Amino acid sequence: MTPPPLIPVILAGGKGERFWPLSRKSRPKQFLSLDGSGRSLLQATADRLLALTGGWQDLWVVTAAHLEAGVREQLPDLPASNLLVEPEGKDTAPAVAWSILEIVQRHGRDAVVGFFPADHWIADEATFRATLGAAADLARQSAAIVTLGIQPTFASTGYGYIQQGDAIGRYGSNPTDNGQGFPAYRVSRFTEKPELETAQQFLATGQFSWNSGMFVFRAGVALDELWVYAAEIIGPLEEQGVAAYPTLAKKSIDYALMEKTQQAYVLPVAFGWDDLGDWNAIERLLKGQAPNVELARHVGLDTQGALFYATSQDDLIVTIGLEDTVIVRDGKVTLIVKKDRTQDIKQVLKEIQADPQLKDLL
Repeated sequence: MTPPPLIPVILAGGKGERFWPLSRKSRPKQFLSLDGSGRSLLQATADRLLALTGGWQDLWVVTAAHLEAGVREQLPDLPASNLLVEPEGKDTAPAVAWSILEIVQRHGRDAVVGFFPADHWIADEATFRATLGAAADLARQSAAIVTLGIQPTFASTGYGYIQQGDAIGRYGSNPTDNGQGFPAYRVSRFTEKPELETAQQFLATGQFSWNSGMFVFRAGVALDELWVYAAEIIGPLEEQGVAAYPTLAKKSIDYALMEKTQQAYVLPVAFGWDDLGDWNAIERLLKGQAPNVELARHVGLDTQGALFYATSQDDLIVTIGLEDTVIVRDGKVTLIVKKDRTQDIKQVLKEIQADPQLKDLL
């Protein structure tokens, strides 16, 4: 049987800790609607990927055991056999490797597979789909492991970077560029989250993209490369299947494969993207002319540059003399944090985890 043009796999096992207290262990970020659309991030991701497939039978999801029921509730049309449930989180490398093995069994080594985090926001879905078409063309025509590199709009220290190497041609058709193909490049190197000065230097060269965490390749190509660079992961999974999880190392697919393979290529793309990593991302999406972003009842005096969110519209938040602050009210918990300290939420959660009287608030 001929495999579909593209088999998308959604990685939906993340915790979304930096969106606490709205994001909880049993209700992580991907189950939330954060952009006002009424669709959760997971549902929105599935919606835009289904447009590239023949239907639900071609869409796959990988999630954690404690999130299985939530995924089934949010995606009731997803076939049970297309939901891979990890018994424990081991980062993205085991999730990707296990998915590839399962897809090869059903569709063969020539199946073109794409991996997509469940928590991304995409503005221009037409260009997004065209980009994936170009990436699939490149993967289909060569032994390429293609990553989508987001053209940076500022010197971010929160994203990894991809440096373009030699140009190899154009692929697909870009609707925003008179139908010309998207330029593709060999990857010269990956760089983890840099310091600000380094990020500014990267931006100035015009040769770097943000690492989106989205990849496209033929299943057999990635499988062979995993055997070269991550045999300790792919070997046990091929032999034992999901039962191998307790023995697997915790590794990201970037560290296990992408930073090592010689088959990495990048398509620098621009379709309006955000990985919604923390509360500041909501401000980026919704900021208008008003001094604050208000997703709650708020009365403020001399307050600006703030974000307010409450799950109950009966709650009232009153502020005086605040700037650049995030205030989130959810049930029994109120979070107040300066916008430049939202990355530290994860540290606070460790302290809450250590307190038996507070653990139920996670």
